[in-house]
Amino acid sequence: MTSTPVRVALVGAGRIGAAHAETLARRVPDAHLVAVVDPRPGAATAVATPLGARAETEVDAVLGAADVDAVVVAASSVAHRDLVVAAADAGKHVFCEKPAGMSLVEIDEARRAATAAGVVFQVGFNRRFAREFAQARDLVESGTLGEVRQLRSLTRDPGRGPSDPDVVPPWTIFTQTLIHDFDTLNFLNPGAHAVDVVATADSLLFPGHATLLDHATVVVRYSNGALGTAEASFAAVYGYDVRGEVLGSEGMVTMGEGASSSLRVHGQGGRTASTAHSDTELLRDAYAAELAELCAAVREGRPPAVGADEAFAAFAVAQACIDSMTTGGRAAVATSVLQEA
Repeated sequence: MTSTPVRVALVGAGRIGAAHAETLARRVPDAHLVAVVDPRPGAATAVATPLGARAETEVDAVLGAADVDAVVVAASSVAHRDLVVAAADAGKHVFCEKPAGMSLVEIDEARRAATAAGVVFQVGFNRRFAREFAQARDLVESGTLGEVRQLRSLTRDPGRGPSDPDVVPPWTIFTQTLIHDFDTLNFLNPGAHAVDVVATADSLLFPGHATLLDHATVVVRYSNGALGTAEASFAAVYGYDVRGEVLGSEGMVTMGEGASSSLRVHGQGGRTASTAHSDTELLRDAYAAELAELCAAVREGRPPAVGADEAFAAFAVAQACIDSMTTGGRAAVATSVLQEA
């Protein structure tokens, strides 16, 4: 075990990358942000300079750098597999935003590369690090709730939906949004695995659009008999909303409410609460905790709390949703690449 800070390079200076950079530099004591990489002119500099890190436009500049221990991948999802493999091949530990690839084959390739290199490979499923979700998992594991029978997870993005539906890639609601909920359901039902799904989705914001799906409800059947429901919406005018629920034979636990704090204002108009309007606002502490976990895993020479296997399992549910939408029926959840093929 080493006591020195983990030297981190961040790849991708977009919205979530910029948030990760600030978190690494200011909220994770065991991390030292060394560099920010982005090929877009000025993008890396805008994020790196205020944080005292250097800016690079080529990922090879950090993969070959002796002062980089780990790479945080926050680039476009279509580049995740290649970046993870390249980082692992260079001997760098890796934190990759979800999804870890755009297919089960890609995620398996990333997993194999990290295993062969002997590096830490963590995937960004932040709800596992949100205090109330972690406490709910503890209640399930302790047996306090009895046998798990029903689960629910939902994500509602703030605003009124995409301004241009044509720029949203097909199946985004499953592979980018509900992927968090699929992992949450898996997390809250330890020891079981998803068996099959029935997915229903449509565009309620742009009716009849050829590819956009902006609202979805998915029913997941688990190997222990439990039934899970995952819901997503791209248009929650009241704010960013993340919630979960587990019903067991001996009780129930709920988590999340979308409020930005415990402050409540009571007046003639009733009782009101301010809501969070972004994931980085609502889950601020969870984002810091997951990056702290990366550093702890690197320093302690152990696997991270959430890695490639969990990434594979969540994407397998997303892929089954695509299959369900394509066939109009129930679709099996793959447990291996061979099954997907």
